[in-house]
Amino acid sequence: MTTPGPGPGTGSAPRLEEITPANLDAALGVRVRPGQEHAVAPVVKSLAEAYAWPGVAWPRLIVDGGRPVGFLMAFLGIDWHQDGSELRSGLWRLNIAAGEQGRGYGRFAVGAVAAEIRRRGEREMYVSWHPGPDGPERFYLGLGFRTNGETSGGQTVGVLGLEAVPAGT
Repeated sequence: MTTPGPGPGTGSAPRLEEITPANLDAALGVRVRPGQEHAVAPVVKSLAEAYAWPGVAWPRLIVDGGRPVGFLMAFLGIDWHQDGSELRSGLWRLNIAAGEQGRGYGRFAVGAVAAEIRRRGEREMYVSWHPGPDGPERFYLGLGFRTNGETSGGQTVGVLGLEAVPAGT
């Protein structure tokens, strides 16, 4: 499945591609800036987690103009408290390639995940991020996420109400 989207100003339209044998190496080649490696797991770990969580993980390669520019993995209907009390969906991982950052691909990725979650009938999208001055908090807050006072694995948890997010954001 391929999900088209609005281009971030490059004249082409980024899209999401399902991870397949044909693009696996391209996905594994996505690397963030060296100073960001402590804040986001590498793609190989995400794909291992996707294998372990097949009904929940939604990994996708972000492609623009035929070149890989990033990787994302959403979680769809995960048992948040591991007791059956609450299912949540959101952005599990976002890796934008070092040379592609600042071009709107992160915003595109968040919008694409929001659209998929909305399509599934959910009204909120969650994300967690590495806290601190070198983390992506400003990025997520700028997209409308708000912290909810929770942490997950030492990371700050944010939530976005999807009814207020225009499609394609």
